[in-house]
Amino acid sequence: MIYIPILGALALAGGTIITKVVLREKKVNIKLFQTAAFFAAVLVMIPLLYFFWTFQPQALESKNLGIFFLIILFSMIANLAMFYSMKREKVSELEPAFVLEPLFTILLAILFSFLISVELYERNLKVIIPALIAGGVLILTHIKKDHIKFNKYFLVAVVGSFFFALELVLSRLILDFYSPMTFYFLRCSSLFILSFIIFKPKFEKLNSKIRWEILAIGALWVAFRVIVYYGYLQLGVIFTTLVLMIGPIFVFLFAWKFLKEKLGWKNILATIVIVGCVLYAMIG
Repeated sequence: MIYIPILGALALAGGTIITKVVLREKKVNIKLFQTAAFFAAVLVMIPLLYFFWTFQPQALESKNLGIFFLIILFSMIANLAMFYSMKREKVSELEPAFVLEPLFTILLAILFSFLISVELYERNLKVIIPALIAGGVLILTHIKKDHIKFNKYFLVAVVGSFFFALELVLSRLILDFYSPMTFYFLRCSSLFILSFIIFKPKFEKLNSKIRWEILAIGALWVAFRVIVYYGYLQLGVIFTTLVLMIGPIFVFLFAWKFLKEKLGWKNILATIVIVGCVLYAMIG
């Protein structure tokens, strides 16, 4: 089962790189991209719902609907922030902000384990300690001297990482009432409808090539998030996040390979430490 989050990390990396490729197009603004990408994700999931649809009546309780509303709100903020940063900055320059997301997720999960439920958010030190070590090393190995002077794109990306982490941790509160596919379908459908109403995008600006790229992004998003939700249910929030920390390493490797951005020894060191922490957590 450990291989499933690794596949999720690959999907995350692939989706990030293709997203950057599309956002480099001048005619693609972040509002148009966000609306089109969520629509693509919805299209990908529609034929799969026949096999994976699960919806429990408890999801309609007022408390759980309120949590779902917050998830949509935080997701909207997170995506707009991340796309705004990626539109104008290199992926490699934003990596220190990206790698904050798993650390935010772990810290929030620990907080929620005390405030809400230790059953939903595990408090196993044999998982928490290596997760915090891996998160710390991941951040330290991605910080550069020029990032001491944070530009606005980097700071907005940090905001995006925090809200992604917050909506992921909140999602665990209501995941039991859905299948991972159902939950992500409802999330993406809500974000698509909201984005369409607010932004009124002009899809005719997207040529055939860009549309296929966005469809690929939607498919990778689906693969990543369904795996994340499945991991939360079967492996726990913190352990799943620990394994997914390999994702930023893949992002950097793909950026080096396909976007011709630099790859340094720090990334190799981070990979070794993270893999070691994952193995320790598994053995422990």
